[in-house]
Amino acid sequence: MTEAVHGRAVPSSDDGVGGVPGPVGTDATSTADVPPARPPAEAAVDATADGVAASDGGTPSDDPEAPDVAEAPDVPEPPDVLAVPVDGVPDDVAALEADALRVAVAAATASGESAPVTARVGGADEDDPASGVASAPAVPPTDPAPGTRDTAAAAAPLASAAPTADGDDPAAVLTAAEIAGEEDARRAELAGSLPDGDDLTPLAREVAEDARRRIELHGRPIAAPPRTRVLTVANQKGGVGKTTTTVNVAAALAQAGLRVVVLDSDPQGNASTALGVEHHSDVVGLYDVLVDEVPLEDVLQPCPDVPGLLCAPATIDLAGAEIELVSMVARETRLRSAVQGYLDRLRAAGEPAPDYVFVDCPPSLGLLTLNAFVCAEEVLIPIQCEYYALEGLSQLLKNISMITRHLNPGLHVSSILLTMYDARTRLAAQVAEEVREHFPEQVLGTTVPRSVRVSEAPSYGQTVMTYDPGSSGALSYLAAARELAERLPRASARA
Repeated sequence: MTEAVHGRAVPSSDDGVGGVPGPVGTDATSTADVPPARPPAEAAVDATADGVAASDGGTPSDDPEAPDVAEAPDVPEPPDVLAVPVDGVPDDVAALEADALRVAVAAATASGESAPVTARVGGADEDDPASGVASAPAVPPTDPAPGTRDTAAAAAPLASAAPTADGDDPAAVLTAAEIAGEEDARRAELAGSLPDGDDLTPLAREVAEDARRRIELHGRPIAAPPRTRVLTVANQKGGVGKTTTTVNVAAALAQAGLRVVVLDSDPQGNASTALGVEHHSDVVGLYDVLVDEVPLEDVLQPCPDVPGLLCAPATIDLAGAEIELVSMVARETRLRSAVQGYLDRLRAAGEPAPDYVFVDCPPSLGLLTLNAFVCAEEVLIPIQCEYYALEGLSQLLKNISMITRHLNPGLHVSSILLTMYDARTRLAAQVAEEVREHFPEQVLGTTVPRSVRVSEAPSYGQTVMTYDPGSSGALSYLAAARELAERLPRASARA
């Protein structure tokens, strides 16, 4: 017998309850006396809850025949792998990173590969005030709009307060070596909590690699060189990232507390734009230093976003310097004389000399580039991970060898940086492998990937180090700057 319920034909109560046959040997009950049938999953949950009610402060089931149900095991929460504050990361990027990481970490946690991790920052735990352990927020509470980022926050130390030997005794302050050792241990613990990605999860792998690099680099000091290092960033091929490498490596070193000077010798003035300094025709710039012998300190402008970073801008007049320098005496050494005079005057006045001087070159071998090679002792060569870049590198090395023999015996290629690396293509990997095979000592271990943030930063008059310090491009340039700083310069051949 059937009845119409909500327009559907269902068995009546004579056949059972809600379509479920009644018990054998009993009279059929009405639907008013029996609750409606429930899905098996919900019934199982209720049965489990009745069996373990005592554990929640309730009373166990009164049914003596009810089966014993084991208490459900506690599922550990995924570890907060972003326990280190990540300053300068946009909310949407941070959310994407957090989601991808937590999915990957949850999978690793379920298989017993990792455990929850917290960062000891000398404060109190949220649940235990005496524990001295606290988890830093995964993302910053606020995130300024692009172009208005807080550089001081980006340079904040790993810990919000100096750790102490006893969490309850602030007077027991650890020594610098103990603090460094504790921070290294904390970094290792945090990095160890990150899952290892694979080819099946490229997004999670990339996010985990960025998080691991952020943990390793955040708050680490960069030692100053024993003397001023003068580097020319050059490549005769255009579009390989010379200017981008110059300004971002310089900004990374300056953010670490070093004194850095950038000389923009490219008439296009792109380095001046990226550093946010004026370089219109009425500004005194590098042209006046080369042609009119104006002291270098008179043309240097501070970078508004990075303290400790100075720039000698390139104006449109610099385009005519190639012709004007042809008829001048010592035309190849005018920039070297200007830089050396600047350093000598600083030392005579008892003022600190810059730790680094970077010269950004145009993509050609004219007198401007020649002056940059004669001025420097080291050459940093950015190489785009494409085939054409290899052809230009061969010719560049021949020119550097010729300059070393005749004009600057101390010049040498100290570093090669692979830029615009695209891990999705085999060509990029093949170019990187070939360059490392021929120049094993010069190639930096860091590669700079293609990054939209790196391309966007100059339009705001900033480097990516201040525009988006948490991006993959900024992390790569920070790692490259640190690696460059760890390479000690050769003894000067001029003395």
